[in-house]
Amino acid sequence: MGETLIINYQRVDIQRGDNLVLRDVDLQVHPGEFVYITGIVGSGKSSLLKTIYGELDITSGTAEVLGRDMTRIRRRQLPALRKQLGIVFQDFQLLMDRNVRRNLDFVLRATGWKKKAEREARILEVMQRVGLEDKLDKMPYELSGGEQQRVCIARAILNTPRLILADEATGNQDAESGNQTVTILHELAQAGTAVIMVTHNNHLIQQFPATVYECTQQRLLRAEVPGAEGNANAAEGRVPSAEGRVPGGFAAGATLPQADDIPLATISPEEEA
Repeated sequence: MGETLIINYQRVDIQRGDNLVLRDVDLQVHPGEFVYITGIVGSGKSSLLKTIYGELDITSGTAEVLGRDMTRIRRRQLPALRKQLGIVFQDFQLLMDRNVRRNLDFVLRATGWKKKAEREARILEVMQRVGLEDKLDKMPYELSGGEQQRVCIARAILNTPRLILADEATGNQDAESGNQTVTILHELAQAGTAVIMVTHNNHLIQQFPATVYECTQQRLLRAEVPGAEGNANAAEGRVPSAEGRVPGGFAAGATLPQADDIPLATISPEEEA
């Protein structure tokens, strides 16, 4: 395609302790490409994502994420990498002691946004893009599961990432909310942000076709989805349009702030400066 690869894994072995999780992983992801990762529980999907954001070390093969060699990266270099990533969790990981506006403002302040007016403008922008600008002053527990997940996407696009990782992002949602979540993620891909989504939901894959890999028998294998119209386009990283999508023009975003000894997007309220 000519672009610099967002992810380039070649013959990578992924281990947790002495346990080999995946072997000989080959994975290339281009800018704007949408990739599904499927597989049964325990097949290595989440372990694969953890290698991408540096939570799990890689010691063999070629492994590059956003131009960084993940076999050589040092812990002090991880915060800079993670600022170029967005992550969307199944369980939301919102701070329950503050409203939506303050959840997002916390991330911006912690990632270097000094001017209040600029933070407020950015918060409004991302909330408009997920269709929840009227929910800024709601507490997380006042929102539905689908609305909380859309807030998580807004949080993930605050700082314009080049790659978004969505780990079972629709797992706690009903069908309608799940469709809204995947629609927004596909819009982000159309705007140029690479997206990797872990999912068990084959219906969503058929409805929103894209590149599909399956974790099975310690391998990551390219898969085809029967009846998924548009897989040929998906293989080229082109995302089909869908009815009812949030308007495009997304600016991509960020994860919760990182410190060398804090896993991705797990900062607690006590750590706020």
